[in-house]
Order: sequence, then structure tokens, then C-alpha cells
Amino acid sequence: MRIVILAAHMHAPTHAAPRGHAFSSATPALTLGALGVVVGDIGTSPIYALREGLAAAGGETGAPAPVTVIGTVSLLLWLLIGIATLKYVVLMLRADNNGEGGTLSLLALATRAVGRRSWGLMALGILGAALFFGDAMITPAISVLSAVEGVTLLAPGFEPWVIPAVIAILCALFWAQRGGTGGVSRLFGPVMLAWFLTLGGLGLVAVVRHPAILAALSPLPGLELLWHGGGAVVPILGAAFLAVTGAEALYADMGHFGRRPIRLAWTCIALPCLMLSYAGQGALVLSDPSAARDPFFLLAPGWALPGLIGLATLATVIASQAVITGAFSFAYQAMQLGLLPRMAVHHTSTTQRGQIYLPRINVMLLFCVVVLVLSFGSSSGLAAAYGIAVTGEMLITTLLAYVVMRRVWNWSRGLALPLTVLILAVESALFGVNMTKVTNGGYVPLAVAAALCVVMATWLRGSVIVQDRSRARGVTMEALVKSLSHSSRLRRVPGTAVFLTAEPVMAPPALLHNIKHNGVLHERSYVVTVTISDQPHLDPEASLVVETLGDGIERVHVTFGYMDPPNIARALRRRLRFDIHATSFFLNRRTVLLSDRPGLARWRKKLFIGLTRTAAAAHDHYHLPSDRVIELGQQISL
Repeated sequence: MRIVILAAHMHAPTHAAPRGHAFSSATPALTLGALGVVVGDIGTSPIYALREGLAAAGGETGAPAPVTVIGTVSLLLWLLIGIATLKYVVLMLRADNNGEGGTLSLLALATRAVGRRSWGLMALGILGAALFFGDAMITPAISVLSAVEGVTLLAPGFEPWVIPAVIAILCALFWAQRGGTGGVSRLFGPVMLAWFLTLGGLGLVAVVRHPAILAALSPLPGLELLWHGGGAVVPILGAAFLAVTGAEALYADMGHFGRRPIRLAWTCIALPCLMLSYAGQGALVLSDPSAARDPFFLLAPGWALPGLIGLATLATVIASQAVITGAFSFAYQAMQLGLLPRMAVHHTSTTQRGQIYLPRINVMLLFCVVVLVLSFGSSSGLAAAYGIAVTGEMLITTLLAYVVMRRVWNWSRGLALPLTVLILAVESALFGVNMTKVTNGGYVPLAVAAALCVVMATWLRGSVIVQDRSRARGVTMEALVKSLSHSSRLRRVPGTAVFLTAEPVMAPPALLHNIKHNGVLHERSYVVTVTISDQPHLDPEASLVVETLGDGIERVHVTFGYMDPPNIARALRRRLRFDIHATSFFLNRRTVLLSDRPGLARWRKKLFIGLTRTAAAAHDHYHLPSDRVIELGQQISL
């Protein structure tokens, strides 16, 4: 008799770091893709940021003072430099967790550096992820709404069709996610390149004509505007924040394209074009104060206005892509950290492992976005709900980054603390400003974030309890092997058995049930460990490792490429040579029962049990033949 143990890890390992440190032949294409997907959200801010800033600073009458114009442009430029560039592009992109970015990557890095699971850090990570999802729900709705509403400037009769058109565009946008980020970026990248070049070109012409706006390159005019702003400081900051909405995607989407392509897209194209656009709009208003009513579109000559509106419509629709791909990355990392149940994950690229598609997240986001569009009805209505989630997530990122600076990068307190305090001061002010929107719609992302926090915290805590109680009733493989060597009561039956377990150290519950209740062992029994490689394709036969444990028992380790379907039966047959028609695949089906045992509140126990029923089935994930699968149940009281 031979017993081989198949220990199948139910969660795939973390992503491999994209090879973004060295320039390769794929870098130009990835840079263009990053320009379309990652930078799209922040790249459309010039349409409205300066207009709203001038209005907040007292320029709504159409004649803002030159000092107001220069000060507002200065604020916008230095937020781009300080938040988007220095914090996210220079600092945060260094903090990659096997190529992935975002709040949960920071959480993983900080937790490993601390050396233990800190519930304080875990709470920050959960809250940050929940706030990002709140933003991911609002951004597509407000972006597409604002784009389609712009069409009414040329065709006022189109207004009744705005909502139906928005829903149709959203359905098409989310349907396109099935092709993967790479496919979407091939469509979006060239459009956004044309968009940024248009921004820069129009702005440069205006700056050359009125170079007095170059005074805004100093931070002093912006600080003076805030110092003398009086009661207008809150709306001024709130409007200026619009310039950096979408900056968090520069870090959250790192796994889709890599560090170098994002940095190249931002520093070589996006940032200079954005700065030229804001400076050009400011120059136009200096020369013609009445242009403050809509400085972006008035930059273009009359003959080019229809084309600019069309390009702006495409750009704002594309802008929502950044948070959609970010949501996929966050959900995947949440599964890796045990914060969400297992879901189907489709890898869509042979070069970038971080390019993934999660069907369930895609459907959930689409549903929420459509509900928001129907509920609020206009971009101005949604504007009140926008900003709280983004600034909250920014604050949490900064707090976690401090732990990474100190524990991972080994920065001195004298360097890390002042830098963190400076960033926190700016972001706290922006967060406080946006919190004034709570009663006018800002409660929406907060409610979504609160619900997600409850879900993730419940799944995390419930999983720990269930795992501890399962281990308490389990047997180690070493103990099982020793007991089998002295057993004469077990009956050997012909054929092959394959057992799956999530913990290779412990004996699979299905194997224990087969021995205890059926009193038999198959002539050949396999229990195999499955992991996923950083490479897109591997030969499973060459990567299969067999370890003898004694008394005919072996542990088998199989490694698959991340683009390869983890077909366990095929991999084992190639190396171990057994008849698939005489083989049974045993799975442990864990059923969680409601009880009065301590650990969780009763309503949270019901929630956890409901979540367990949504987890993807193991036999589908591992491509097991459905007519050869046997599930043995294990009941655990929660």
C-alpha cells in the first residue's frame, strides 16, 4: 500500500513582483496601458478642478482677482506634486508586496515586519480596503455621468436620454473587463495619450501668451490664498482636492502594470501635461476673467470645441477604469489575507501576473454603480458623496506607510516621522473638508465602507475560530503514519484515493473520516500539496516532488504556472501513472453550525455561515472529474 498526501492550498499564493525595475521590450506597451488605465481618473480633473476652485475662492461672479487665480493654480499644482508625485509615485510605489500595491499590500508588509498579526494594523487595513471599495463604486458613476451630461452642451435635447445612455455605457465598460486589463488598456491607452497631449498643447499655448501665470509654480501664492481665505478656506480646499482624486490608483493598480511603467507614464506624460493644463487655464483667466466660468473648454478655439467635448467624453468614461482594476486587486489581496471568501480569479496576461479579472466583484460593482446612477440622477448630486472615501483611504495608507518606513526600509525616526506628519497634516485637512459632505450624500461611501468592514472582520474572526476548533479535533500526519504502521484492523481496498486538505501538516479530515467510519484504506491513496508559481506556464510533471513519509505514505508537491489551470488529476497521472477510472477524489466539506459557544455575536455567526456558502467550490477550482469526487462532511460549531 502507498498513501500519498495531496495537501492543496485553497488560496493561491501572493503575486509575483512584476519585473518593472529593468527596462524591457514590454515597457513601452505597459507604459501606454498604464496611461490609459491607471492615470485616467486623475487625468480628467482639469475639466472641473480649476473652475470649482475659482468659484470657491470667490470667482463665481466671473471676475476673479489675479492673486486668486495664481493662488488657486498654485494649490492645484502643489497638490499634484506633493500628494500624487512625492507620496504615491516616489514613495508608495517602493512599497510593493510581491509586485502588488494598495492598502492591503502595505498591511501585509507591515504585519510581516512586526512579526505577528497586530489587530490594530489589521483594523487599519480592513478600513482602508473598505473605503477604497466605497470610492470604486462612486467613481464610475460620477465619471460617466459627467461625460454624458457634457453632450447636452452641444445637443440640449439629449437630456432625457442621459440616464439610459449612462447605464448602457456602464454595462459595456464592465462587460469589457472580461478581456482583462491588457485588452482594455490597448483600447484606452492611445485615447488617453491623445487626451494628455491635447491638455498639454492647449495649456502651453496659453502660458506662452500670458507667462505671468508662472508665478504659480511657487507654493507661496497658494498658502497666502488659504491664509487670507477666511470662511472660504473649506470650499477652496474641497475644490482643490479634485485635482488629486484618482491618485490612490497610482499605487493600488501597481500589480497590473508594474512600478516602472506607472512612473514613466506619470512623470514623462501625465504630470507635465496636467501642470500645463492648469497653468494654461489660469493664464486664460488672467487675460479674460470671464473665462472663469469654464476655463478648460474655453481654452480651445471655437472650431475645436466639438472635438474637445468628444475627447473629454471618452476620457472621463475611461477614467473609471482605474478604480475598477484597483477593486480587482484589492479583492484578490483580501482573499490572500483571509478577509474575504474564495472567489474565482481569472489571470488575463502571460507577462503581468497582477492583471486579473474577478467576475463576482465585477457584477457586484456594476449593480452598485447602476443603483447610484438611478438614485442620484446627476453628477452634481453624486459630487456631494465624493471625496470622503478617497481622503480616508489616503490617511490610512500614510499611517501604514510609516510602519513600513520604520520596520521594512529601516528609516530613522528623524526621517520617517517628520515626513509622515507633513503628509498627514495635508491629508487630514482634506479629509476634514470632505467630511462636511456627510449629510448631503457623503454617508453613501461611509455606509458601504462600514458594511464591508463588518463582512471582512466577521470572515477573519470566524475563520480563525473554525480553524482552531478543527485543529483541536485533528491528527498530525506524523501521528497518523505511526498509528497506521501498527494497525491490523484496517481493510485494504483496490483502487486509488486522492485526498485534498488545506493544511499539509495535519491529516486530511476526509482521510480520517474514511478510516474511522468506513474502516478502509485504498491500495493507493494520494494527498498532494499544490502551489502556484510566479511563471505563467510550467510543466507540472517536471515540478512534481514526491516525499516518502514511511509505511508507503508519500507527500506530493505539485507546482502550476499561474496561467495554467490547476488540473490535479492530469498532473498526477503524468508522473505517478494511475488509472483515473479507478480513482476517487475525496474532499472535506466543512459545514459550520450555529451554536451558543462564545467567540462571535449571534448575528455575526449567521453572517459568517452565509459567507461560507458563497465560497467557490474546490472541485471546480482544481478541475476534478465530477463523477469521481466524493465529499465527506465535517461539522464544526461556531
